[in-house]
Amino acid sequence: MTETAGAPKVSVSEAVTAAAHALIEHAAVRRAFDFLEADNDRTTEEQIELTEIEAPTFEEEEKGKAFARKLSGLGVRDIATDEAGNVFGIRPGRGGGPRLVVCAHLDTVFPRGTNVKARREGSRVYAPGISDDGRGLASVLTLLRALNEANIQTQGDLIVGATVGEEGLGDLRGVKALFARRDDIDGFISIEPGTPDRITYLAAGSKRYKITFEGPGGHSFGSFGTPSPIHALGRAIAEFADLEVPRDPKTTFNVGLIGGGTSVNTIAETAEAVIDMRSTSQAELEKLETEALRLFRRAAEKENARWRRSDAIKVRMERVGDRPAGSQEPGSLIVQAAAASGLAMGFRPILEGASSTDSNIPIHLGIPAVTLGGGGDFGGAHTLNEYYDPTNAHLGVQKILLTMLALIGLADETKPLLPKRGANG
Repeated sequence: MTETAGAPKVSVSEAVTAAAHALIEHAAVRRAFDFLEADNDRTTEEQIELTEIEAPTFEEEEKGKAFARKLSGLGVRDIATDEAGNVFGIRPGRGGGPRLVVCAHLDTVFPRGTNVKARREGSRVYAPGISDDGRGLASVLTLLRALNEANIQTQGDLIVGATVGEEGLGDLRGVKALFARRDDIDGFISIEPGTPDRITYLAAGSKRYKITFEGPGGHSFGSFGTPSPIHALGRAIAEFADLEVPRDPKTTFNVGLIGGGTSVNTIAETAEAVIDMRSTSQAELEKLETEALRLFRRAAEKENARWRRSDAIKVRMERVGDRPAGSQEPGSLIVQAAAASGLAMGFRPILEGASSTDSNIPIHLGIPAVTLGGGGDFGGAHTLNEYYDPTNAHLGVQKILLTMLALIGLADETKPLLPKRGANG
């Protein structure tokens, strides 16, 4: 067994280590590696091209069409855009093997009208969305080119494409739709910006609510004694801020937005807040949700009781985000495959803490999944100064290629590590 450093640790079995080394020494895989390095500049240009197509969450259609056209030129079959807007196709294997999804996401956090034109400064490329997830989209395409150029046939099938709604209030709607529609997926890799040594294998779940307090309103002097939605919201936030949550499993809460009122001398008619609650444990997340909603209801009751009005203040709670939590063992086969691939290339794998990515959904469903970095350097994610540096970015996609091949097998050469499940079994 090979143990990686740091906490948590992943023990890579001799069988998985042997599979990674057999693959990296195979002539076809070496050709694919060489191609990925040579294709780095082209991949960066393609990354820029896709980034310069605006794709706010819920408005991904134009970029999805462009991505579909690129897939069609790479021999991907059965390319389709589903009802959610996801774009997926299949690169068939020899047959009889598992089915692995490899994807990135189309949407960015930036609103329509943002200047997404890329500019170069030294080795860096600056543009909103250039790394998150421009790098992921470009990675999918260069991986397909490498497989084709090296004439690699896999044992299992690759389901390749791009999802919508990964960011913010998109609420993972794309990947939710993918798994609601298909029951033949055996494993899942999502590609995000990041270095090749990092592996995300835990899913941080979240619950998000828009809380609105409503009341009759009035003049601050003439109607004094009328319950105030803003005062009710203040009561709620004070109690929300005092909630006790566990450190392990990590559980958090935040009031991210507040609003309400019309003037300094007006008792507001409405006040609202948007709250975010997260945990790596689904049970703790649901417990926090129950307690938070209870105290927001109680705040309305307290404000009414303060002024002896039974129902002047009403509260509405609208759930605007629901991302499930999930976990898998650091020794699971998909984590081992990613770690062994990195080790075979000379990287010491780093197991990341829980995050919220497209991998949340399969992990929550018990389907093996990891999120891997597409390579290169990046910074300023989710800001107008977001950048990407393609120096040695090929190392990221080389590691992903090796992980993919370990999981679904190189036809006639290596046995797939990923077990088949359900209707595909």
